[in-house]
Amino acid sequence: MTEDILTRRHSAVGHISLNRPKALHALTLEMCHAMSAALSEWASDDGVEAVIIDHAEGRGFCAGGDIAFLRNSALNDGGVSGRRFFHDEYQLNHQLFTYPKPVVAFMDGITMGGGVGIAMPARHRVATENTRLAMPETGIGLFPDVGGGWYLSRLGGRLGHFLALTGARLDGAEVCWAGLATHYLPSEKLAEARARIVEHPGRIAGILAEMAEKPPEARIEGNAEAIARHFASDRYEDILGSLEAEDSEWADKELATLHTKSPQTCKVALRQLATSAELTDFADNMAMEYRIASRVLTRPDFAEGVRAVIVDKTNDPQWDPATPEDVTDDLLDAIFAPLPRNEEWTPLPRT
Repeated sequence: MTEDILTRRHSAVGHISLNRPKALHALTLEMCHAMSAALSEWASDDGVEAVIIDHAEGRGFCAGGDIAFLRNSALNDGGVSGRRFFHDEYQLNHQLFTYPKPVVAFMDGITMGGGVGIAMPARHRVATENTRLAMPETGIGLFPDVGGGWYLSRLGGRLGHFLALTGARLDGAEVCWAGLATHYLPSEKLAEARARIVEHPGRIAGILAEMAEKPPEARIEGNAEAIARHFASDRYEDILGSLEAEDSEWADKELATLHTKSPQTCKVALRQLATSAELTDFADNMAMEYRIASRVLTRPDFAEGVRAVIVDKTNDPQWDPATPEDVTDDLLDAIFAPLPRNEEWTPLPRT
């Protein structure tokens, strides 16, 4: 077991706390395994009625996956250990999505990438004034994985496509407005909420409804029409062209943001969301995302994007391919193609 995950039992409630504060609780492979083990144990324990997931200390619920580890894998072992991380992390995402008992995720702080992957499957998702939710992967040559294709493709008004491409951060009020959170609570009320859930695990929905407050006005709502209009197409060049054609401060800002992103993974994200929208089984979505991850991990943009944005902080990634036009359908087909049968993603065996 790892000290980066705290698991305990409060009467009929299992409690998982992320405990890697210096890394904003970014997930390691060991953390994923520890969470899966606890969830498996509680799923088969009739004495456990519900599960709480939160973070132990510090700011941030979960900032994502262990990017430094993944880059090291891409550069030094041909992506072998990185693919294992994605495979087992996606098993955790699917395990939560199909979990037989109610899960409550307290998204109090930064909730990005891998953090979204463990929060969104929860039946009850609590946002606070500290919540900052984003899928910023296209900025480092990745794509909105961990089930991102499933969740983002199902948001109305092309909001999910906007979030996938731009990596925009939503605050707690915006997360509620978008439907990504089920309740809004001030952070000062979370301890009371946890205590009441432990005392009455059979009435989680009622407790959260009683304690929830009306969130502030969602700023992004004012841009909803522009988002729906400019991000309407599944063709990346059309989105860029639509923004270029409008003379407004908002369009200029979003266009400038998109010009910092990997053209390859922006196109990947659009195809991912279009495909996810047609799927009816979350497992099929995760199998698709694992195929993408297996290919994108070792393509040039990921190691280069992490170098520029996270390692050197120069923010000058040299993308390859360099332009959207250079990202061909043949390249996308290769990224999305099935893996050899013995390398495909599979869910955790049911216990």
